[in-house]
Amino acid sequence: MLNFIIRRIAQIPLVMLVLSVLVIGLTQLLTPEQRAAPYIRSDQAAARMEQIINERGLRDPFPVQYARWFSNTIKGDLGYSKASGKDVVDTIKERMPATLELTLVTAIPILLLSIWLGTLSALNKDKFIDQFLRVFSVLGYSIPTFVLGIVLLAVFYAYLGWLPGAGQMSIENQFTVGDLKRYTGMLSIDAMLNGKWALAGDVLRHLILPATTLIIVIMATYLKVMRNNMLEVMSSDYVRTARAKGLAPRVVNNKHARRNALLPFITLAGGLIVGLLGGSTITETIFAYPGIGQWFVQSALQLDIAGVMGFTLLIALMVVIMYTIVDILYGVIDPRVRFD
Repeated sequence: MLNFIIRRIAQIPLVMLVLSVLVIGLTQLLTPEQRAAPYIRSDQAAARMEQIINERGLRDPFPVQYARWFSNTIKGDLGYSKASGKDVVDTIKERMPATLELTLVTAIPILLLSIWLGTLSALNKDKFIDQFLRVFSVLGYSIPTFVLGIVLLAVFYAYLGWLPGAGQMSIENQFTVGDLKRYTGMLSIDAMLNGKWALAGDVLRHLILPATTLIIVIMATYLKVMRNNMLEVMSSDYVRTARAKGLAPRVVNNKHARRNALLPFITLAGGLIVGLLGGSTITETIFAYPGIGQWFVQSALQLDIAGVMGFTLLIALMVVIMYTIVDILYGVIDPRVRFD
């Protein structure tokens, strides 16, 4: 097991090196003028275009440009983001806590509810609760994220006025954030740690609609996967043997069936967390939530090459790390798996 963990961790730099070559290589499809555009302010003359191209070596051979980018990246310089008006690293530091906050509020209910409801559905196959959850799963899977988000906005914000529809907090609370002592960077948690319960409640209220949108859409898939896994495992020989030995149904279902049904679920869980940390771009855009997903959309629309590359490499790193953790968890949960 230890050898496997060392090998998987050692592969991370190599995978990231290959991915960075691919990502930087794709930028070569753009002309030097297009890549220089983000560095030119609207009040500057177009004549400065050639100067920027020469200064940044945008016409140099690809190996030279990649070596320059790699050297800057090692130093923590990912370039300037036109969309945010700041350096890419500073933008990620500023926006990442908001996305992480949305991820935690969303991922935990999705995982817990999917496991519980998927197991409940499988144990009550073809009964009313199973039929209801299957209908919910089909509806949730079929509704596009942007459609559900707009519907929730129209009902709970525009019509009923129960919940805020945009941003991370109310305008009146924005003036109190500057005095907030930061511990985690996540506003709701930091507000609680500072004893500012009104601010924490306001931030959580702004999270309800985007989190609900993601929970309904994503949980539908995870619930269905968990149900199917449970049904498959419950018909296996070792589960039937456990029942024949006279073990209590609770022991058979929880220890023998559900534990083995979780194995394929873990891979999906890794993808869920990576996807949510990636910004949930559609949801953040609909609700004007200031996370890295919204920044990525703005960068793409403004041809902000540095912003798009920074976001892409950040997500790639998350994917590599998360699935390394998933591989290790396989060995922890399933004693039949041996990596040594």
